[in-house]
Formats: sequence, C-alpha cells, structure tokens
Amino acid sequence: MQEDLIIRSKYHQSLLPYIGKQLIKVLTGQRRVGKSYIMKQTMMHISKADPAANIIYINKEDLAFAGIKTATDLDEYVRNNTKEGVVNCVFVDEIQEIDQFEKAMRSLLLNPVYDLYCTGSNANMLSGELSTFLSGRYIEIPVYSLSYPEFLIFHHLENTVASLMLYLRYGGLPYLKHLELKEEIVFGYLRGVYSTVIYRDVMMRNEIRNAAFLENLVLFLADNTGQLFSAKKISDYLKSQKTNIATSQIISYLKHLSDAFLIHKVGRYDIVGKRIFEIGEKIYFEDIGLRNAIIDFKQADIGKLMENAVYNHLLFNGYEVKVGQLGKLEIDFVARRKGEIRYIQVCYLLHDGATIEREFGNLEMINDNYPKMVISFDEFAGNTRKGILHYNLRDFLTMEL
Repeated sequence: MQEDLIIRSKYHQSLLPYIGKQLIKVLTGQRRVGKSYIMKQTMMHISKADPAANIIYINKEDLAFAGIKTATDLDEYVRNNTKEGVVNCVFVDEIQEIDQFEKAMRSLLLNPVYDLYCTGSNANMLSGELSTFLSGRYIEIPVYSLSYPEFLIFHHLENTVASLMLYLRYGGLPYLKHLELKEEIVFGYLRGVYSTVIYRDVMMRNEIRNAAFLENLVLFLADNTGQLFSAKKISDYLKSQKTNIATSQIISYLKHLSDAFLIHKVGRYDIVGKRIFEIGEKIYFEDIGLRNAIIDFKQADIGKLMENAVYNHLLFNGYEVKVGQLGKLEIDFVARRKGEIRYIQVCYLLHDGATIEREFGNLEMINDNYPKMVISFDEFAGNTRKGILHYNLRDFLTMEL
C-alpha cells in the first residue's frame, strides 16, 4: 500500500464510525473520483489500528481478479482467504462487475468475522441490487471529485485567481496530481476517462447500441450546462438536426448517464407551493474537467462553470439541491440540509445596476428568513444588501457550509 496517500478527511471521518460494524460500507461515485484511494486509506487505518487484521482486497479492474465473475466466485474467494481468530476486512473495488454480487455480500454479512467494504460506479446498484437484498444493512457514502480546497492541497497551490481558473478548466479528478497541468496532457487523460465511463458504465451495462446518439446527447448537455431543459426540448432540437429520437428514449439515456454519475439531474422546486415540478430540470457535471474535455474549454462558458462548481460544492457539503422557482423568477439553487435552507444566486460579474438588481432582487422576493447569498467572480465582496450576503467564488468554495 502507498504510504504517501493524501488523506481526504471528509470521507475518512464519514467511514470511521462504521469500521468494524455489521454493515456493508458502500462508496459510490463516478469512475476515477478516488473511491479506490479512499478504500486504501481505510485499509491503512485498519492495519495500523489492528496489525492482526486480515485484509482481503479484490479489484475488479485488475486482471488478477478476472476469474471472480459471479456471487459464488466472490464468496469462494473470500472464504478461501479467510483467517481464523482475527477480523477479516473484505474490500471489493468496482463490485458491480460481479454478477449478483449482492447475494455473496448478504451471505458474508451473516458471519461476524467479516467487515465488509465495496465501491461501485453505478447508482442502480443501490436503487436496485443492494436495496432489494440488503435493505437496512448497508451505509452509502457518496464520493465526489476533488473539492476546490482538496484541489489546492493535491496540487500544492495557493488560493489565487490563477489556481481557481485551473480548477474551473481541469476539474478535480485526483489522478491529475501526477500530470503536468497543460491542456493537451490533462484533456488527453480526461477523454480517456470519459470513454471508459461511456462505454463500460453506460453502453455495455445498459446494452446501448446507438453510440453516436449517446455521444451527441452528452455534447448537447455539456453545451447547455446549467440551462433548464426537458427531454421533449432535446427531442425537438434533435429533430431540427434531422435526428428523430423518441422522448422516452432520451429519458432512458439521461437516466443511464446519471446512474454512471457522469451528470447530475437537478429538478425544479416551487418555493411558494413547496412542491417539485415534474418537468424541466438542469444538468451539471460530476467533474468540470470532464465537461471541458468533452466540449473544449471556452472563456465564454465561465458562468456555466461557476454554477457547476457551486453546485458541486453544495453536494460535497451534504446538501440536497434544487433549482428554485418563484413565480416567473428563477433562483439558481435551493439547498437543503437537516431542515435548514440556503438560497443562492450565481453570476459572473456584478458589473452594472441591472445585473445587481436582478441577482439580489430575485432573492429579496423570497419571504422567509433562511440565509440568502449572491456568488460572483468579483474580487470585492463581503457587502450585504438587505441581509443578502455577497461572496467571491474563491471564498465560497473554501467555506465549510
């Protein structure tokens, strides 16, 4: 195991209370966001706390474990490598690659000598496979690409405008710490990650044959990051481009992309009526760098990237996020956590009176006392207007919310 791992403390602290407990600890998230890295952190922690513990590690991306294809194979491998008289800590990386893995995990969970951990790159494994057989017997810990503060630590950078621009351009996949942050190098790596996600986690898993349409759909989503859309709107756009795809198929493809954690679908919330709208949502990317590698980074897209970064920071801090609707007005984000709400507007620059009036004015129309804030790229920040806070993006992304 690597001794020089940078501890991602958020996930380490999330796992600590469950180590040794009769629960399956499930790390979920897009490929290459660092689930294996966090798993290795946990193995190191256990080995130091209990040197006698037996670590059983299975990595389904390693050809050495290609023979473990079914639940029976998994159960047999674990039992053959079990040691008596000690705790046996079982770690399975990319467990969704094993057919009916949930049956093996349920069987192993019955024996208190096992402490079980796994990672998965498909959300359906929790809504389907695991929840069916293991309801109440697992804890999910979502893993995201690096937050901005983590990005600074991984790349040994100071919190400057130049560092923020690197983050908005290249995103937060942890492996980038090993690469020179130059566009041709980083985007070459990111396009490889994107291809793996698309072909292994979307096309192969869901038996999709229309690769051209799927990739065009992702391009459309990347170009329209942070804009309201519906499956029908996408279908109408494609018809104008001489591509006729049923709305139901588009909905299905969007779910597959979301299940692979490539994108996040964000629904609309009626602030007055306290209800979720059935149609119309926004799309944000799990990793901004992947989005830029797909469609190329453009300075003109800075507003979209800022919104995506704010959304990701809210997720990282444990918020459930919706797009707010207040009559005909839109609030960029309504973020909920433990009964508390934050209302957030994001814009590039507060460069004129009309922009200031729009961003602050929309928030002023909300008739409750929950915190409200405007986030912009302006370096001057910290002022308030009728209790509404104004934050610079760098300051917001380094806040513990």
